[in-house]
Amino acid sequence: MLRSLPRVLSRAWHAPLPRGSLPTRGCASDGTAAGPEIQVRALDGPDKGITEILMNRPRARNSLGKVLVSELLEALARLREDQQVRVLLFRSGVKGVFCAGADLKEREQMSEAEVGIFVQRLRGMMDEIASTAVMGLIETTRGLLPGAGGTQRLPRCLGVALAKELIFTGRRLSGVQAHQLGLVNHAVDQNEEGDAAYHRACALAREILPQAPIAVRLGKIAINRGMEVDIASGMAIEGICYAQNIPTKDRLEGMAAFREKRPPRFVGK
Repeated sequence: MLRSLPRVLSRAWHAPLPRGSLPTRGCASDGTAAGPEIQVRALDGPDKGITEILMNRPRARNSLGKVLVSELLEALARLREDQQVRVLLFRSGVKGVFCAGADLKEREQMSEAEVGIFVQRLRGMMDEIASTAVMGLIETTRGLLPGAGGTQRLPRCLGVALAKELIFTGRRLSGVQAHQLGLVNHAVDQNEEGDAAYHRACALAREILPQAPIAVRLGKIAINRGMEVDIASGMAIEGICYAQNIPTKDRLEGMAAFREKRPPRFVGK
């Protein structure tokens, strides 16, 4: 199950297409009439370039049902085409919870074939957002197996032995424990408003925002793809990404700004 701080993710996508508007949905996974379970908001002013994806399924604690996953995949597909988006920030619209994991009540009503299709979509969604912030893989306590990449990502983060221990026991970790193990980058003390993690995520997003978008994107591709292969192949992937960055205007701007001792003005080209 996924329980984490708001996720701050730099873009890892290829050449953008023209800007488009996001669709809205009018039904909820729990069968009640409601607004969309995924809401998208582009920030403005000094935060222009940061886009928030808000998960809003309060009755099910933002659990990953069919509608929520479909809406999230739709939103990600549209945002991939938006060249003005530089950083995505995932947050919860439900106080006290980020995401309760898979919707097991909904899953129980699915046929075996439907489960297979849904888990495949869930795995694709996790690949899309490159999520590795996991604070509890409790699927074995429900007679299940982590099916959204947990058996592959966790060993890469923690090593095989510790990953097996967490998956086999279904142990839940506190935010501090997850931070100590390296499952999350930051753990913050909660404030009275209950949004301390959101403010920390915003601060991190603002650190990413002014950096060269293409370099950040290619760096992310090199890391993600390199993790999947041996070191020699990973070095080759890095070389390909580096070569793609050489002809960009941003690379020349970065060098000029360094020479002229001024802040760079990156344009994403």
